[in-house]
Amino acid sequence: MSDWLVLVLAMLGACGVVVVITLVRHRTAALDDDPSETPDVIEYMTMWIGVIYAIVLGLAIAGVWEARSAAGDHVQAEAQALHEISERVRVYPADVRDRIRGDVNAYVGHVVTKEWKEMADHGRLTDRGAQLLDRVRQDVTDYQPTTDFQAQAYQPLLDQVAAADQARNARADATGETMPGVVWFGLLTGALVTVGMVFALQIRRTGRELVLAGLFSATIAFMLFLIWDFDSPYSRGIAATAEPFLALFPHTGG
Repeated sequence: MSDWLVLVLAMLGACGVVVVITLVRHRTAALDDDPSETPDVIEYMTMWIGVIYAIVLGLAIAGVWEARSAAGDHVQAEAQALHEISERVRVYPADVRDRIRGDVNAYVGHVVTKEWKEMADHGRLTDRGAQLLDRVRQDVTDYQPTTDFQAQAYQPLLDQVAAADQARNARADATGETMPGVVWFGLLTGALVTVGMVFALQIRRTGRELVLAGLFSATIAFMLFLIWDFDSPYSRGIAATAEPFLALFPHTGG
């Protein structure tokens, strides 16, 4: 099911629930029920519950968006480090240079064509990817420079290998969902309480009030959808992509 279809169904469902409950409540209300007699304390509590929940939603969205941005930075850093390795080895002998570049291309090709799907579907990296990166590390570390020029390039190459490995580990840590289950429990419970307080105000069945109540609940559903969509940085609709790898290694796109 498309993420956008999930969003539309969630918003329509939230609006429908509010409208149905309002209509049922209106039908079952006592004859002497006066909606205008809502106590001031209820209006005060409703206002503060709405404000507090809005702050919580804002913090949750900021958190998952920051995690999504960080996931994109990890991919960019890894791709850039591997690109630097491919470029800096030009001072090495042809056979060594070609072997290192070939292993780098093999690793990038595996990440783009195989590992990315594994991340999106199962939230984990592949053992094959770790093996290919280890091969690149061995290629770089096992070579003994024979000239001063090669010796000057050796340590920066080691630094780029370490940077690529660090970025890969950071990418592995970011593959899962970032929001703990207890936070989701709080968000969903808060949504029910916030929408429920609308009925505490004893809204009437007028078209204007029904539309406003429906839009209010649909907005909360939309915000929860955004948090859910950003919560998994490498999958779902708005996610980090392998574009940095494809931009720097266009011939490894499969």
